Amino acid sequence: MYDVLLTSEERKIRDEVREFVKGVDPEIIRKMEREEIKFPKEFVKEAAERNLLGLRFPKEYGGCGATWVAELSAIEEVGVLGFTLACLYSLASIIGEPIYYFGSKELKEKYLKPMLKGEIYGAEGITEPSGGSDVFGAMKTTAKKEGSHYIINGQKRFVVGAEGADFFFIYARTKTDVTRPQEGVSAFIVDRNLEGVKVATVYGLLGSHGGGTGRIVFKDVKVPEENLVGQENGGYEIFNRMMVPERLTSAAGAIGVAVAALEIAVKYSDSRKAFGRKIREFQGVSFKIADSIMKIDAARSLVYTAARMADAGENRYRLRRVVAEAKAFATEAAWEVVNHSIQILGGIGYTTVYPVERLLRDCRLGIIWTGTNEIMRNIIQHEIYREMLNPEYWKKRRNIELDTTEFYMEEEKVYE
Repeated sequence: MYDVLLTSEERKIRDEVREFVKGVDPEIIRKMEREEIKFPKEFVKEAAERNLLGLRFPKEYGGCGATWVAELSAIEEVGVLGFTLACLYSLASIIGEPIYYFGSKELKEKYLKPMLKGEIYGAEGITEPSGGSDVFGAMKTTAKKEGSHYIINGQKRFVVGAEGADFFFIYARTKTDVTRPQEGVSAFIVDRNLEGVKVATVYGLLGSHGGGTGRIVFKDVKVPEENLVGQENGGYEIFNRMMVPERLTSAAGAIGVAVAALEIAVKYSDSRKAFGRKIREFQGVSFKIADSIMKIDAARSLVYTAARMADAGENRYRLRRVVAEAKAFATEAAWEVVNHSIQILGGIGYTTVYPVERLLRDCRLGIIWTGTNEIMRNIIQHEIYREMLNPEYWKKRRNIELDTTEFYMEEEKVYE
């Protein structure tokens, strides 16, 4: 139905990923759920061998030179398998973003190109034990320049791929005498095999099993100065750029999860009978199906709008807002749709006979990570006030005979 939103080339890429997804052995998901697989390298490698990783990046680095829309349509397809695989599939795009746009040619050759070939695997370290959403204010990880190296000390937690990744993209404080906490932060690539890098904890999670999520400790780690990404103290700009794929891929993956849950609910409600009738004939069931597809279609429209804006080079403040809208709306829509699916299946939906209980546990994370949805709402309100309170905004609007704002302010003066 949403083919109308895609160009022929974007549909071709989407279909290639769909075929790849259809061929994924379900046993991989079962083993991940049982934590028998900590990081499914084979899955990522096969995607790379099909030239389906990091689709947006130029062909010279192993990408396809595709659009944002093509990549998000691909991630939606992977999301049908579950949130964890969608996340692991997305890591090449998320980590590749700062390397491609801010990294040196040497870093692109050493990390981006082999990552897109499935030869090495990357993970990102942002959150620290002392802070969650307050990324920069609570940052205690430091990087001190000594000769031709930076000495890094600190911790990062909730790192997907803590077990399994070959290198970590992290942020560390390189300057303490700053006016604002986001100043004085730099970005680095840290190889796992460096002395002083240790996986201290592998978390047991409610859902999203099999991603090797853990806490990493850096103790006097000597990182070559050439592994600085971008400029020293320029990490905040890199972070903001990185959050676009971080949040859009979460949104697209959530849509895939919702689609999977809806498909199960539709098939089940068309075969299950109660009181001599298919349960789909009861409005208590069929209206949940209607609500679910409305949520999915609305989420997809918002996500693809944000993707088109990113492709078009939209104003960064407006893009920041719409990306936040897409992430918050899509992840919450997925949560609602999966809940509807469980309700439609009834008791059997609460068992492991169907995967909807796994989808529920997995997609709950989407509302928390890559910036909680409360943070998304804070971004949204901040940017809409910035836009609508700018005099330039009103110059583009129609003439209004009565400025109601001034009217009500005048009314208030009566009581002064």
